Amino acid sequence: MAADRPPRVLVTGAGGFVGQALVRALAKDWNVTATDQTGLGFADLPGVTALPGDLDDPELIANLAATPFDAIVHLATVPGGAAEADPALATRINVAASMALIDAAAAHGNCPRVLFASSIAVFGDPLPAKVDDVTPARPMLRYGAHKAMIEEWIATMSRRGAIRGLSLRLPGIVARPLGPSGMKSAFLSNLFHALKAGAPISLPVSADASCWLLSRHALTGQIQHALALPAAPADTRLNLPALRVVFGDLVAEVAQKTGSAGSLVRYAPDPAIEAAFGRQPPLSTPRANALGLRHDGSLAALVAHALADL
Repeated sequence: MAADRPPRVLVTGAGGFVGQALVRALAKDWNVTATDQTGLGFADLPGVTALPGDLDDPELIANLAATPFDAIVHLATVPGGAAEADPALATRINVAASMALIDAAAAHGNCPRVLFASSIAVFGDPLPAKVDDVTPARPMLRYGAHKAMIEEWIATMSRRGAIRGLSLRLPGIVARPLGPSGMKSAFLSNLFHALKAGAPISLPVSADASCWLLSRHALTGQIQHALALPAAPADTRLNLPALRVVFGDLVAEVAQKTGSAGSLVRYAPDPAIEAAFGRQPPLSTPRANALGLRHDGSLAALVAHALADL
């Protein structure tokens, strides 16, 4: 890295919920190239170059490959429900384009840091009684399988010394904007929107269901911290620290902070949704903890951070 310039980082999926906040955070210290189909509203940030396009477009990959980035944060994906609905698109973006991007990053020979937004979907369902750093990946959905495939490619390219890779397994991130997202877990964020608006909502899980959650604020901090790690960890796969939240407690906290009534929430469990997003067991993340990655700290802090994004 030249001493007379800021380090260069590429962020894919930069127009998304996490990507927009991450680009703005990184622009303080990095020269950022941001790419996505839409949402690249960074004209107020002089250190950010926007390259709109589809990640499976060879011309876009060629443009991105022209720059020897010091780091890449690969957020772009076709998420769970959308991946099941359009398998061909999901395979092109989640697998082929992701591999092409990693290969292009490695071609310059500068061994860039590559952070990949993987997912707890690699574990599948039902989950074991506890999830920790040695829990094997057994995906059930196409989305989780794609994430596991790219985790393995990143591990392979890291063993070869071509990149310094880390696959960060994201839990539920709240509170995302309203609107179609292709995510089966959209109800997690919709809860915040409904209670802030004083509107009724039906949740597809039971009051005693539990899930792992992070705010965008906490996740952005984790990614920034991971980018700054001085050395590559021995294992390239990291379960991110997250709060294990019981839905009844979450509803009560959101209601209290919004001045709304918890009675606006009705529970109508869907067996498949509850199995995937409502029966998440205790989570142990010693590897990530040892690296200094942290979750929101408390349910109250998580809810406050999530509401601040609405």
